[in-house]
Amino acid sequence: MRFKRSERVQELLLKEISALIQRGLKDPRIGFSTVTTVDLTDNLKHAKVYISVLGNDFEQQETIEGLTNASGFIRGSLGKSLNLRYIPVLEFILDETAEHVAKINKIINDFHTE
Repeated sequence: MRFKRSERVQELLLKEISALIQRGLKDPRIGFSTVTTVDLTDNLKHAKVYISVLGNDFEQQETIEGLTNASGFIRGSLGKSLNLRYIPVLEFILDETAEHVAKINKIINDFHTE
């Protein structure tokens, strides 16, 4: 069962991390990326941040590596802007949902043309 607090903190983390990636990070490895989901544990100590990246496989991996290296900076910035006792440890994961949707749509379209 999810606690309301963890859900509210998830929403807050999603908004703040998205803003930080767009305006605060100067790493050239980080490409055009969007935070799709934040999955926070109930004790608010660990967060999986799912990132959708526009580009090829190399650019996607570079972006995830850049974000992983910048996680300390991101946590520090979150600590300054959020009023939380603990700032969760961030784990950045590539979100491949859009690719799966495109493959399924292609299969369905191919099926309808036959």
